Amino acid sequence: MNCWFILGAMIATSAVAQNNTNTPNTLPPIPAPAASVAPAPSTPAPAVEPATNAVPAKHKIKKHKAAAPAKPISEPAVSLVPGPAEVAANINARGQAGLKGEVVAHLKKGEAVTILGQINLDKHKADEPAQWAKIALPASTHAWVKSSYVDATSKTVLPKKLNLRAGPGENYSVLGVVERGTAVNEITTKGDWTQIDPPTNSYAFVAAMYLKQEAQAPAPAPAPAPEPQPSVAQSAASQGPQPRVVSHEGVVRPVASIAAPTKYELYDPATDVNINYLFTTSPTLDLSRYVNMRIIVTGEEGIDARWKDTPLINIQSIQVIEQNAVQHPILRSPRQSQAH
Repeated sequence: MNCWFILGAMIATSAVAQNNTNTPNTLPPIPAPAASVAPAPSTPAPAVEPATNAVPAKHKIKKHKAAAPAKPISEPAVSLVPGPAEVAANINARGQAGLKGEVVAHLKKGEAVTILGQINLDKHKADEPAQWAKIALPASTHAWVKSSYVDATSKTVLPKKLNLRAGPGENYSVLGVVERGTAVNEITTKGDWTQIDPPTNSYAFVAAMYLKQEAQAPAPAPAPAPEPQPSVAQSAASQGPQPRVVSHEGVVRPVASIAAPTKYELYDPATDVNINYLFTTSPTLDLSRYVNMRIIVTGEEGIDARWKDTPLINIQSIQVIEQNAVQHPILRSPRQSQAH
């Protein structure tokens, strides 16, 4: 093997040497490069404008105009009271007071509604009404409840209070509540929600300025409370003994004392004790005609204001029993003729 490798190397060396002897000492001239065509530019070069003294015009920058602010609406002051009203224009009834409330019903001009109250928004947009009326939900409007809260058999509400929604979802406005045990009338279902006829206590909202309401007659002023009348017992306690109609029998005699409440008295001749002082307001009744007569006198009996234990009688009628009952009448002072 080694011999063959050595022999091959010798042959190769001789071949190389032979080539070197045939090559001239000078290198062949380098040929001139062929003329090449420059590639065309992708875009044409801009033309050079001739120099002038004119100042080039400035490029105008287009500015975007800002959105115009919302134009405030003209809203008159409105004062509504609970009761009937009339729609003054075609308007929308919404689930909340304000334009953010979804539309739940369309009301036509001339339609009657029932106002439940008025709400004035403290914060509202410039193009949004501030005054809203809470009205009873129109009868043609439906509401939604969560199906799982309604008994499938009896169709009654299960929880204590269940919200009515303006649509099939908890993101819709609340239009009222229904109490536990209330039967509902199902209209249709959508997913987990059931559409029902709303109860009478459900509500919606409309802009107050689009409602007309008849002027309410002013409520009559409440009558003053009657002053409590004193009872008979209270009157008697405050005014002393009250007059009472009585009838007494006795003899009439004059009273000499100027301190006596009247000029004549009725007394008992057996005991010589005063029964009553005789009093009359009649200008035609002359008591002097009855002196020494036994009579039965009827009238209102009371007590003299000065002497609390001195009775007197306001005469209403006199009946004569005996004309000469006493031959010698005795004149007595008021303090001596007190009744027992």
